[in-house]
This record gives sequence, structure tokens and C-alpha cells, in this order.
Amino acid sequence: MSNAQPHKRVIAGRVVTKTGDKSVTVLVERRVMHLKYRKIVKRFKRYIVHDENNSVKVGDVIEAIECKPLSKRKAFTLHRVVSVGVEL
Repeated sequence: MSNAQPHKRVIAGRVVTKTGDKSVTVLVERRVMHLKYRKIVKRFKRYIVHDENNSVKVGDVIEAIECKPLSKRKAFTLHRVVSVGVEL
């Protein structure tokens, strides 16, 4: 048995809403090949990310790392802010 930490998923995306206290919604975009048409298409998914210090704003690009479930839909915590965006 190894004492190494298990692999944790890291997601990167854009903050689209500040959902509540210490929570933000992140839109993650991935590009996949369409099975029938063999064309690259975009797929989107929203994740709820825990932001302990309420430091991110709408429009920021962030990285989040997987953690133990904090609520029904929240299982990622803020890892770092990649770039600061412009809030509309």
C-alpha cells in the first residue's frame, strides 16, 4: 500500500454566477468529436465550486480541484484564479 494521495480531478472554467455565500457556478467547456459527422463540437457543463474567501468574481477563469462532497451538488473547491475577467 502506498501513502500517495489519490488522483483528484482538476477542472478549469469561467465563473458565470455567484450562487450564494462561498459558492460560485463555473461553466466548463470541452471539445469532442461528433460520432456521426466527425466534426469538433463543444460540450458544456456547470459545476458548483466552493470559494472559502468569496474572492472570485463573475467573468474570472479559475481552476477547481475535487474534494469530498460539501453539499448535494458541490464537490469542488477553488484551487487558483487563472485570469481575472471583466464583470458585466
